[in-house]
Amino acid sequence: MHATPTASSTRLLSARRTLCALGLALVALALDPAGSLAQDTKPQPPAAKADEPTRRVVVRFLTESDFPPFNFYDEDSVLVGFNVDLARAICEELNTACDIKVRPWGELLPALTRGEADAVIAAHTVTPQALAKVDFTDRYFFTPGRFAGKIGGDAFEVTPEGLEGKRIGVAKNSAHEAYLKTFFRSSAIRSYENADLARDALIQGQVDLVFDDGISLVFWLHGTASKRCCELKGGPYLEPEFFGDGIAIAVPKNDQQIKTLINGALARLRGSGRLDELVERYFPVRIY
Repeated sequence: MHATPTASSTRLLSARRTLCALGLALVALALDPAGSLAQDTKPQPPAAKADEPTRRVVVRFLTESDFPPFNFYDEDSVLVGFNVDLARAICEELNTACDIKVRPWGELLPALTRGEADAVIAAHTVTPQALAKVDFTDRYFFTPGRFAGKIGGDAFEVTPEGLEGKRIGVAKNSAHEAYLKTFFRSSAIRSYENADLARDALIQGQVDLVFDDGISLVFWLHGTASKRCCELKGGPYLEPEFFGDGIAIAVPKNDQQIKTLINGALARLRGSGRLDELVERYFPVRIY
Protein backbone atom coordinates (compact mmCIF):
# COMPACT_ATOMS: atom_id res chain seq x y z
CA MET A 1 0.00 0.00 0.00
CA HIS A 2 1.49 3.27 -1.17
CA ALA A 3 1.38 6.41 0.84
CA THR A 4 -0.55 9.28 -0.69
CA PRO A 5 1.87 12.13 -1.46
CA THR A 6 1.25 15.23 0.57
CA ALA A 7 1.25 18.74 -0.86
CA SER A 8 4.62 19.48 0.75
CA SER A 9 6.27 16.38 -0.73
CA THR A 10 4.91 17.28 -4.18
CA ARG A 11 6.43 20.76 -3.96
CA LEU A 12 9.76 19.27 -2.86
CA LEU A 13 9.84 16.88 -5.84
CA SER A 14 9.08 19.71 -8.26
CA ALA A 15 11.86 21.86 -6.81
CA ARG A 16 14.37 19.00 -7.16
CA ARG A 17 13.43 18.52 -10.81
CA THR A 18 13.87 22.25 -11.46
CA LEU A 19 17.30 22.26 -9.81
CA CYS A 20 18.33 19.20 -11.84
CA ALA A 21 17.31 20.85 -15.11
CA LEU A 22 19.11 24.05 -14.11
CA GLY A 23 22.25 22.10 -13.31
CA LEU A 24 22.22 20.38 -16.70
CA ALA A 25 21.79 23.72 -18.43
CA LEU A 26 24.76 25.19 -16.57
CA VAL A 27 26.94 22.22 -17.55
CA ALA A 28 25.94 22.65 -21.22
CA LEU A 29 26.71 26.35 -21.07
CA ALA A 30 30.15 25.68 -19.59
CA LEU A 31 30.94 23.18 -22.34
CA ASP A 32 29.60 25.43 -25.13
CA PRO A 33 29.60 29.11 -24.10
CA ALA A 34 28.44 30.25 -27.54
CA GLY A 35 25.46 27.95 -27.44
CA SER A 36 26.27 26.48 -30.83
CA LEU A 37 26.45 22.72 -30.14
CA ALA A 38 23.36 22.17 -32.18
CA GLN A 39 24.55 24.49 -34.98
CA ASP A 40 27.17 24.38 -37.73
CA THR A 41 30.46 25.24 -36.00
CA LYS A 42 32.07 26.66 -39.21
CA PRO A 43 32.63 30.43 -38.99
CA GLN A 44 30.04 32.35 -41.00
CA PRO A 45 30.90 35.52 -42.95
CA PRO A 46 29.14 38.68 -41.83
CA ALA A 47 25.93 39.32 -43.69
CA ALA A 48 26.24 42.02 -46.34
CA LYS A 49 24.16 45.12 -45.89
CA ALA A 50 21.29 45.51 -48.29
CA ASP A 51 22.86 48.62 -49.88
CA GLU A 52 26.44 47.31 -49.89
CA PRO A 53 27.59 45.78 -53.22
CA THR A 54 29.47 42.52 -53.20
CA ARG A 55 33.25 42.87 -53.40
CA ARG A 56 34.98 41.97 -56.69
CA VAL A 57 38.13 39.87 -56.72
CA VAL A 58 39.41 41.67 -59.81
CA VAL A 59 38.25 44.60 -61.93
CA ARG A 60 39.03 44.20 -65.64
CA PHE A 61 39.71 47.54 -67.33
CA LEU A 62 40.23 48.22 -71.03
CA THR A 63 41.98 51.30 -72.40
CA GLU A 64 43.93 52.32 -75.48
CA SER A 65 47.56 53.32 -75.77
CA ASP A 66 47.86 56.39 -77.98
CA PHE A 67 46.26 59.33 -76.21
CA PRO A 68 48.79 61.06 -73.95
CA PRO A 69 48.59 62.08 -71.19
CA PHE A 70 45.55 59.88 -70.56
CA ASN A 71 46.99 56.55 -71.72
CA PHE A 72 50.24 55.89 -73.58
CA TYR A 73 53.45 53.84 -73.58
CA ASP A 74 56.49 55.53 -72.06
CA GLU A 75 60.07 55.23 -73.31
CA ASP A 76 60.35 51.85 -71.57
CA SER A 77 57.20 50.54 -73.31
CA VAL A 78 55.27 50.63 -70.02
CA LEU A 79 51.61 51.62 -70.15
CA VAL A 80 51.19 54.85 -68.18
CA GLY A 81 48.94 57.90 -68.03
CA PHE A 82 46.22 59.62 -66.07
CA ASN A 83 43.59 56.98 -66.88
CA VAL A 84 45.97 54.14 -66.01
CA ASP A 85 46.87 55.63 -62.64
CA LEU A 86 43.22 56.38 -61.92
CA ALA A 87 42.22 52.77 -62.69
CA ARG A 88 44.86 51.51 -60.28
CA ALA A 89 43.75 53.98 -57.60
CA ILE A 90 40.17 52.75 -57.99
CA CYS A 91 41.32 49.16 -57.54
CA GLU A 92 43.22 50.14 -54.40
CA GLU A 93 40.10 51.79 -53.00
CA LEU A 94 38.13 48.63 -53.74
CA ASN A 95 40.88 46.40 -52.30
CA THR A 96 40.83 44.34 -55.46
CA ALA A 97 43.22 43.20 -58.18
CA CYS A 98 43.49 45.41 -61.26
CA ASP A 99 43.67 43.98 -64.78
CA ILE A 100 44.33 46.65 -67.44
CA LYS A 101 44.47 45.58 -71.08
CA VAL A 102 44.96 47.62 -74.26
CA ARG A 103 42.66 47.55 -77.29
CA PRO A 104 42.38 49.86 -80.31
CA TRP A 105 39.94 52.72 -79.73
CA GLY A 106 37.26 51.35 -82.04
CA GLU A 107 37.20 47.99 -80.25
CA LEU A 108 36.81 49.26 -76.69
CA LEU A 109 33.04 49.66 -76.32
CA PRO A 110 32.18 46.60 -78.46
CA ALA A 111 34.46 44.48 -76.24
CA LEU A 112 32.72 45.86 -73.17
CA THR A 113 29.27 44.97 -74.48
CA ARG A 114 30.49 41.43 -75.24
CA GLY A 115 31.46 40.99 -71.59
CA GLU A 116 35.21 40.97 -72.18
CA ALA A 117 35.80 43.66 -69.53
CA ASP A 118 34.13 45.22 -66.51
CA ALA A 119 34.89 48.81 -67.50
CA VAL A 120 36.55 50.99 -70.13
CA ILE A 121 38.68 53.92 -68.95
CA ALA A 122 39.90 55.70 -72.07
CA ALA A 123 38.64 59.31 -71.81
CA HIS A 124 35.22 58.66 -73.34
CA THR A 125 32.92 61.65 -73.26
CA VAL A 126 29.34 61.02 -72.19
CA THR A 127 27.18 61.52 -75.27
CA PRO A 128 23.70 60.28 -76.28
CA GLN A 129 25.31 58.10 -78.94
CA ALA A 130 27.55 56.36 -76.40
CA LEU A 131 24.71 56.01 -73.88
CA ALA A 132 22.76 54.01 -76.43
CA LYS A 133 25.39 51.27 -76.14
CA VAL A 134 26.81 51.45 -72.60
CA ASP A 135 26.31 53.07 -69.23
CA PHE A 136 28.72 55.51 -67.54
CA THR A 137 29.96 56.19 -64.05
CA ASP A 138 30.12 59.62 -62.45
CA ARG A 139 32.31 62.10 -64.37
CA TYR A 140 35.93 62.31 -63.37
CA PHE A 141 37.18 64.92 -65.87
CA PHE A 142 35.87 67.55 -68.26
CA THR A 143 36.99 68.59 -71.76
CA PRO A 144 36.01 72.23 -72.26
CA GLY A 145 36.46 74.36 -75.31
CA ARG A 146 39.12 77.06 -74.86
CA PHE A 147 40.42 80.06 -76.76
CA ALA A 148 44.15 80.70 -77.21
CA GLY A 149 45.78 83.90 -78.45
CA LYS A 150 49.13 85.64 -78.57
CA ILE A 151 50.75 86.43 -75.23
CA GLY A 152 50.06 90.05 -74.36
CA GLY A 153 48.65 91.92 -77.35
CA ASP A 154 45.49 93.98 -77.42
CA ALA A 155 43.18 93.65 -74.44
CA PHE A 156 39.65 92.45 -75.17
CA GLU A 157 36.85 90.62 -73.44
CA VAL A 158 36.39 87.03 -74.54
CA THR A 159 32.66 87.32 -75.09
CA PRO A 160 30.55 87.31 -78.27
CA GLU A 161 30.45 91.12 -78.09
CA GLY A 162 34.13 91.47 -77.21
CA LEU A 163 35.21 89.26 -80.12
CA GLU A 164 33.07 90.99 -82.74
CA GLY A 165 35.12 91.18 -85.93
CA LYS A 166 38.00 89.17 -84.45
CA ARG A 167 39.47 86.44 -86.65
CA ILE A 168 39.06 83.04 -85.00
CA GLY A 169 40.66 79.88 -86.38
CA VAL A 170 38.99 76.53 -85.81
CA ALA A 171 39.01 72.98 -87.20
CA LYS A 172 36.44 72.44 -89.96
CA ASN A 173 33.37 70.29 -89.22
CA SER A 174 34.23 70.11 -85.52
CA ALA A 175 32.07 70.69 -82.43
CA HIS A 176 34.17 73.79 -81.81
CA GLU A 177 33.29 75.21 -85.21
CA ALA A 178 29.60 74.54 -84.53
CA TYR A 179 29.88 76.30 -81.17
CA LEU A 180 31.47 79.39 -82.72
CA LYS A 181 28.83 79.57 -85.45
CA THR A 182 26.13 79.38 -82.78
CA PHE A 183 27.43 81.89 -80.22
CA PHE A 184 30.15 83.97 -81.93
CA ARG A 185 28.45 84.77 -85.21
CA SER A 186 29.77 88.36 -85.23
CA SER A 187 33.37 87.09 -85.33
CA ALA A 188 35.28 86.31 -88.51
CA ILE A 189 35.34 82.51 -88.25
CA ARG A 190 38.05 80.89 -90.38
CA SER A 191 37.82 77.12 -90.68
CA TYR A 192 40.85 74.94 -91.41
CA GLU A 193 41.16 71.29 -92.39
CA ASN A 194 42.46 70.41 -88.92
CA ALA A 195 43.39 71.97 -85.59
CA ASP A 196 47.12 71.99 -86.36
CA LEU A 197 46.59 74.27 -89.37
CA ALA A 198 44.43 76.59 -87.28
CA ARG A 199 47.19 76.82 -84.67
CA ASP A 200 49.80 77.51 -87.35
CA ALA A 201 47.61 80.35 -88.58
CA LEU A 202 47.65 81.81 -85.06
CA ILE A 203 51.46 81.66 -84.89
CA GLN A 204 51.70 83.38 -88.29
CA GLY A 205 49.25 86.10 -87.32
CA GLN A 206 46.59 85.07 -89.84
CA VAL A 207 44.01 84.81 -87.03
CA ASP A 208 43.67 86.54 -83.67
CA LEU A 209 42.55 83.46 -81.74
CA VAL A 210 42.03 79.75 -82.10
CA PHE A 211 39.20 77.80 -80.49
CA ASP A 212 39.80 74.14 -79.74
CA ASP A 213 39.73 71.37 -77.19
CA GLY A 214 41.19 72.70 -73.93
CA ILE A 215 43.30 69.62 -73.20
CA SER A 216 45.10 69.52 -76.53
CA LEU A 217 45.52 73.30 -76.50
CA VAL A 218 47.28 73.21 -73.12
CA PHE A 219 49.78 70.63 -74.33
CA TRP A 220 50.33 72.53 -77.55
CA LEU A 221 50.97 75.74 -75.61
CA HIS A 222 53.58 74.00 -73.44
CA GLY A 223 55.20 72.10 -76.29
CA THR A 224 57.73 73.14 -78.90
CA ALA A 225 55.20 73.38 -81.76
CA SER A 226 53.65 76.54 -80.31
CA LYS A 227 57.03 78.32 -80.11
CA ARG A 228 55.78 79.70 -76.79
CA CYS A 229 53.69 82.18 -78.72
CA CYS A 230 50.42 82.03 -76.96
CA GLU A 231 48.28 81.58 -73.88
CA LEU A 232 44.73 80.62 -72.95
CA LYS A 233 42.17 83.40 -73.21
CA GLY A 234 38.81 83.38 -71.41
CA GLY A 235 36.72 80.30 -70.80
CA PRO A 236 36.35 77.50 -70.06
CA TYR A 237 33.29 76.55 -72.14
CA LEU A 238 31.56 73.40 -70.95
CA GLU A 239 28.29 73.22 -72.91
CA PRO A 240 27.38 69.48 -73.01
CA GLU A 241 25.47 69.88 -76.28
CA PHE A 242 28.75 70.62 -78.06
CA PHE A 243 31.54 69.18 -75.93
CA GLY A 244 29.89 66.24 -74.19
CA ASP A 245 28.86 65.85 -70.57
CA GLY A 246 32.36 65.26 -69.23
CA ILE A 247 34.61 62.20 -69.23
CA ALA A 248 33.52 59.05 -67.43
CA ILE A 249 34.25 55.34 -67.19
CA ALA A 250 32.11 53.17 -69.46
CA VAL A 251 30.42 50.16 -67.83
CA PRO A 252 27.94 47.57 -69.13
CA LYS A 253 24.27 48.48 -68.99
CA ASN A 254 23.48 45.18 -67.24
CA ASP A 255 26.06 45.53 -64.44
CA GLN A 256 24.88 48.13 -61.94
CA GLN A 257 27.10 46.57 -59.28
CA ILE A 258 30.35 47.60 -60.97
CA LYS A 259 28.95 51.10 -61.54
CA THR A 260 28.11 51.41 -57.84
CA LEU A 261 31.54 50.13 -56.79
CA ILE A 262 33.46 52.48 -59.10
CA ASN A 263 31.30 55.48 -58.19
CA GLY A 264 31.99 54.82 -54.51
CA ALA A 265 35.74 54.61 -55.18
CA LEU A 266 35.67 57.83 -57.23
CA ALA A 267 33.83 59.64 -54.44
CA ARG A 268 36.43 58.56 -51.89
CA LEU A 269 39.31 59.55 -54.19
CA ARG A 270 37.71 62.95 -54.74
CA GLY A 271 37.05 63.42 -51.03
CA SER A 272 40.61 62.51 -50.04
CA GLY A 273 42.16 64.85 -52.60
CA ARG A 274 43.90 62.03 -54.43
CA LEU A 275 41.97 62.62 -57.66
CA ASP A 276 43.16 66.23 -57.74
CA GLU A 277 46.72 65.00 -57.16
CA LEU A 278 46.46 62.77 -60.23
CA VAL A 279 45.10 65.65 -62.32
CA GLU A 280 47.93 67.94 -61.26
CA ARG A 281 50.50 65.21 -62.01
CA TYR A 282 49.49 64.97 -65.68
CA PHE A 283 48.15 68.41 -66.58
CA PRO A 284 50.53 71.40 -66.33
CA VAL A 285 47.72 73.97 -66.36
CA ARG A 286 44.24 73.69 -64.89
CA ILE A 287 42.06 72.75 -67.88
CA TYR A 288 38.77 73.91 -66.39
